[in-house]
Amino acid sequence: MIILRSGLFATLRLALLLFSSTLALAASDAPPATPSHPVIDTYHGVSISDPYRWMEQMDSAEFRDWIGKQASYAREKLDTIPGRPALLERLRRLAQATGNVSDLAWGGKHLFYRGLEPGQNTWRLLMRENGNGTPRVLLDPEALSSGGQRMAISEFTPSRDGSMVAVGLAAGGSEKSVLHVLDVNTGKFLGERIDRVYGGSWTVVWLDDGKHFFYVRAPEGERYNKTRVYLHKLGRPLEQDPVVFGYGVHPEFPFEPADYTYLRLAPGGRYVVATTVPGVASERHFFTAALADVLAGRAKWRRLASPADQWFRGYVAGQKLYVLSHDAAPRNKLLKIDLAHPEAAPELVLPPGTAVLDDAAVARDGLYVKGMEAGVGKLFRVPFGKGTAQAVKLPFAGSVRETAGNPLRDGVLVKMEGWTQSQRVLNVSASTTRDTGLLAPAPADFSSIESKQLFALSHDRVRIPLTVIYRKGLTLDGARPTILTGYGAYGISREPRFDAMNLAWLERGGVIAIAHVRGGGEYGEEWHRAGQILNKSNTILDFISCAETLMEQGYTNPAKLAGTGTSAGGLTIGGAITERPELFAAANHAVGLADLLRTENKGAGPANVAEFGSVKRKYQFLAMLPVSPYHRVVVGTAYPAAILTTGINDPRVAAWQAAKFAARLQTATNSGKPVLLRVDMDGGHGLGGTRGQRMEETADVWSFFLAAMGEPGFAFH
Repeated sequence: MIILRSGLFATLRLALLLFSSTLALAASDAPPATPSHPVIDTYHGVSISDPYRWMEQMDSAEFRDWIGKQASYAREKLDTIPGRPALLERLRRLAQATGNVSDLAWGGKHLFYRGLEPGQNTWRLLMRENGNGTPRVLLDPEALSSGGQRMAISEFTPSRDGSMVAVGLAAGGSEKSVLHVLDVNTGKFLGERIDRVYGGSWTVVWLDDGKHFFYVRAPEGERYNKTRVYLHKLGRPLEQDPVVFGYGVHPEFPFEPADYTYLRLAPGGRYVVATTVPGVASERHFFTAALADVLAGRAKWRRLASPADQWFRGYVAGQKLYVLSHDAAPRNKLLKIDLAHPEAAPELVLPPGTAVLDDAAVARDGLYVKGMEAGVGKLFRVPFGKGTAQAVKLPFAGSVRETAGNPLRDGVLVKMEGWTQSQRVLNVSASTTRDTGLLAPAPADFSSIESKQLFALSHDRVRIPLTVIYRKGLTLDGARPTILTGYGAYGISREPRFDAMNLAWLERGGVIAIAHVRGGGEYGEEWHRAGQILNKSNTILDFISCAETLMEQGYTNPAKLAGTGTSAGGLTIGGAITERPELFAAANHAVGLADLLRTENKGAGPANVAEFGSVKRKYQFLAMLPVSPYHRVVVGTAYPAAILTTGINDPRVAAWQAAKFAARLQTATNSGKPVLLRVDMDGGHGLGGTRGQRMEETADVWSFFLAAMGEPGFAFH
């Protein structure tokens, strides 16, 4: 059992008592009453009472009535904050003036991407012929929205020649994607309608003929589980599509329900590579088969690697497979496999170094591998022929957010940004770097804003990177309104990212800080594993140490500090405010995990066992219980003001997680500070959300923070 610093473990007896107790807030300002229907679970001899299990039935009348009242209560409280309208208007001016692009992808000589132009609310699908010239709008999902149902582009993949695009459309942030095929020349959809496709850019792989594609689909009644890969021919009924690989297809490969398989195929390639991801685990299975045999229905799939080999990402170029691996290389290395001779030992083409290697893109002149070192993005070119890997010079110290390669062109497109540098899309090759002009510089003036990296000393003396963003010349009087955010899961790094809306907080003398806690990938796989399953407590304690460091260095104090955590970061902020509630004036638990013991039972939960553990294993359960925010709430504790935000259509972290945690905090806190459950009835996990939704939520959360901090003009009424 993991023992954390004093206070992190409530005894199991106390846990039982706190679940059966309630503490009412002042009647004049009380949130809607919450019914308690306790359910007792016994895990490895330990009994746990869950008074709000009923909330997991989100389609019940009781839950719909309760969450509707909570949403109305939150809206009423937020609308009484005097400074909110002016803050929202400032956020709107900053955001609406800024453009953005994402998901850069080549189809033949044409460049496809999602674009959010200044003044627009919804991401659209655009194309530039030959990669330049005037962008052409291929699909505006707002034109498909009707009857109060808002549509969004969830994924897209252009065909090899760029004449067709497979596009996934989903409603209301649900990510319930239906795949369509768009004819680029006519701008019209073909007859294809393929539902239950999940996986983003991994979903579809086109064949060279432009008439066939592989796609990933879940069976009826499932979402992310038991997925299989199928082969579709344009115009053919779906029921005639043959299954190619995946769950239950090949007895010699007994996959688990949460295992997700996708394919990779190079233009002109003779071999297909299948990658199977065990849930959210980093390490993956790799298989290969001859394309001709796959198309003829007689494929003999050959295993290239199992998770024990620690390969985690692959790229097919010609008849070669390049894979990133952290076998004996915590910051990763690049290997090359000849698919025509898979029995041969992999060749090391980019050895481990000081940079963490995390992704790559295939171009005509080589593989471009992106990485990160000390928080700064790096790019390396690995030539396909003779020659050694070379570092590519980048124009500024920031993050490499995306790379898009085209096997028909030398070099890659690189989307870069920094904490204070707005996004740019660059054309980068071995010899030149130039701005494509795809994105205009953000008009928001960040010339008076700077960033700095500090280090916090965690409970076990490990140095935790801490980025601080603030106005130049800011007086460090220990009283700056400060937002500290942290994530710490899946090996995902918090790299430099530009957000024009941040200026609304920074220009008023506020500070934004990012805690690069363990569980992320800032220092490679070792950093990830140091905040995973049995070590999850490190993530929480690292975040707390960063909060303490901000105070020690004179940036803020407990009355002026707000903490935030999104999605898996819900464990981070939830753990922090239940361990050290006195450190924070306010907190935002955003579409976050809260009840870790019930997470694996529903939706995407089974896939997350690899990251957070399973209650079915005693040693993991004993580590999960003390870091599960819902189970750490103690009645009679002075918790900070808290705003829990969720989307009713969230398929990744269901709204019942935030609902249960909000109910616990509301009944337990004796601080007199509000606990609000903000519900977006047309939102999900954030994917597919509009610019307007993001502005409204940011205005609500920041106004709530400023009110809790006692900032002038932001008092609760």
